[in-house]
Amino acid sequence: MIQLILKRVALGVLTLLLVSALIFAGTQLLPGDVASAILGQNATPQSLAALRQDLGLDLPAWQRYLSWLYGFVTGDLGMSLANRQPVADLLWPRFGNTMALAAYAALVSVPIAVLLGLAAAVRRGGMFDRGINIVALAFVSLPEYFLGLLLILFLSVQFNLLPSLADTYSGMNFGDWLRATTLPALTLVLVTVAQMMRMTRTAVLSVMDQAYVETAFLKGLRTKRVVLRHALPNAAAPIVNVVAFNIAYLITGVVLVEAIFNYNGLGRFMVDAVAKRDLPLVQAAAMVFGAAYVILNSIADIAAIALNPRLRHPR
Repeated sequence: MIQLILKRVALGVLTLLLVSALIFAGTQLLPGDVASAILGQNATPQSLAALRQDLGLDLPAWQRYLSWLYGFVTGDLGMSLANRQPVADLLWPRFGNTMALAAYAALVSVPIAVLLGLAAAVRRGGMFDRGINIVALAFVSLPEYFLGLLLILFLSVQFNLLPSLADTYSGMNFGDWLRATTLPALTLVLVTVAQMMRMTRTAVLSVMDQAYVETAFLKGLRTKRVVLRHALPNAAAPIVNVVAFNIAYLITGVVLVEAIFNYNGLGRFMVDAVAKRDLPLVQAAAMVFGAAYVILNSIADIAAIALNPRLRHPR
């Protein structure tokens, strides 16, 4: 088992390296010139050359990539081109806001999804199972931005239950923060609950069709006991995987949701940085998203290995 975990960790590190190379290459392919964007159209060739040298833009691409990667590993993310402030000072507070929103949505969505998935599996083929699957398919089919706009229309504009903009600030009390972030969190919850519920149902049903589960039913055990004692533990690995995948989505896939609700998170921050061609900010934000996604999926794989008895106790 330890060997498998070490291999998964090594694969995660390799994936992060590939992600960093793609991020750096992608930002270099953006149209326009950074020095011209900073100095404006009236800049002289001499000033443009001096700025490119100051920013290291005159160096070969591979050298700039290694320098940037080393800075990310050591925590030296450089300076913002737009306002000449340290990238770390701008980045981490907004990433903390994104993590807070993701945690809010995860704390609501994960238990609801698992319970609904178990209930649907136990009542397979019944009215509840069919109804909850139809509702889940409907929410999965709706794009996040459209679902968010629907929630704003009904819960904010028509019924005035919640604010349409997620305006948060430092020192805000917890009650006001919950009220301000409920609509964007609810948007994320509705999408992720549907996905996790369907995968939980599928994982439990695949186990319940096994011979040992049928034997437990033949012994006269109650359905609840069979599901909780026999089916659920053996379906835990795929459930953990899909939960981790959706939590990773909550962190990395909130760009549109943050933009819709004007939430001051890392996703909206990265969109603004792209518009300003602030490459250090764009690269750092994209790399943080990529690292969060890879780390969470690596944790899910390691948890699946730990939950698999055949891998914990190899012959």
